[in-house]
Parts: sequence; C-alpha cells; structure tokens
Amino acid sequence: MALTNPYCSLNELKASLGITDNIDDTILESAINSASRAIDRYCARNFYKVTATRLYAPRDSYLTDIDDLVSLTTLKTTDDDTQTFDVTWSAADYQLEPLNGVVDGMPTPYTRIRAIGDYTFNTLGGEATVQVAGVFGFNAVPDEVNFATILQAAKLYKRKDSPLGVISGEYGAMRVGVRLDPQVSELVDAWRRIRVG
Repeated sequence: MALTNPYCSLNELKASLGITDNIDDTILESAINSASRAIDRYCARNFYKVTATRLYAPRDSYLTDIDDLVSLTTLKTTDDDTQTFDVTWSAADYQLEPLNGVVDGMPTPYTRIRAIGDYTFNTLGGEATVQVAGVFGFNAVPDEVNFATILQAAKLYKRKDSPLGVISGEYGAMRVGVRLDPQVSELVDAWRRIRVG
C-alpha cells in the first residue's frame, strides 16, 4: 500500500515505535493513511493540497465562505441560473480572508472571499453562483497534526496485537479501541473547523 496524502512519514512512525526493519511497512502505511483520514473527518478539513475548481453559494452579496484555500487562480461568477460562469473577477475585485492568512497567531488558509471592487455576488436564492479555481487545503501540515497522526497511527498499528480489542500488559487487561485518541483530538482541536448552516 502506498501513502496517500499522509500527515506523517513512514520513517516518523517507525521511529516512534522503535521499528528498524521493513516487514510491517504495508500495515504501517495503512495505519498512517487511516489516521490521516480520521483526523480529516474530525477536523472537517484536509491538510494536504489539491488543485481543483469548486462551486459555492455566497452568504450574501459581499461574502462567500469557501473551503481552505492556499492560492486562488481564477474567480468567476454567474448572473443567472445557467451555471455558465462568464464573469471573471480581477484581483482588485475581491479580498481573501482572513487577512494575512493568520488567525490567533497561527498561519491558516483563506476561508472567505469578500467582494470589494466593481462586482457583488449574486445570491440567487442559495444557488451556487461562485466558481473558485485554485489550490485548496493547507500549504504545510501543522506540527500538531503531524504529531497527532503519529500517535493515532501507532495506536492503530498496535491494535493488530489486541484480539477483540483487549490487550494484556503488566497492569492487566486493557481495552484498545480505534476511536480518535483523546490526546490526538486535544492536539488537533485548534484546527477543527466548525461549520455553521
């Protein structure tokens, strides 16, 4: 199995587990992929970059909420319900927010587009009238997400040694689940995106 948009490397996970051979590399990679996607679901966002074109319904005439955006290539809108995005905005017509890409001292992608120039967004009763092409996601995986992935992937890897979710150790039997570890969720809570509406 190959790693797909992982938030930690195979070598980082192996170092945390004290593994020096490559016998379990396939299951380790599976654990990394699974932990990375679990963190995506918990945070309601992804921390890898993807180039795409996406559609949005504006909040009002001046503001459109978008997925995490690293860089914008083109912004187009439509004035009717034909889904032909024939109005191309220039950089002077919009402002990406949060300003400077920083929230509470933490670098963050853009999550809103504000109309500031000659155009406004057409709300058309909640229809998607905004088309954004660019690079979505995060420019770099935050340190907390990287370390949380190592912790969660290690837990998933060790789960193979606990039949029926129970493992015995020097302190007796313990239940080993596959839910997001509480320390993992604590690490990534600051990056959790709460969607409203």
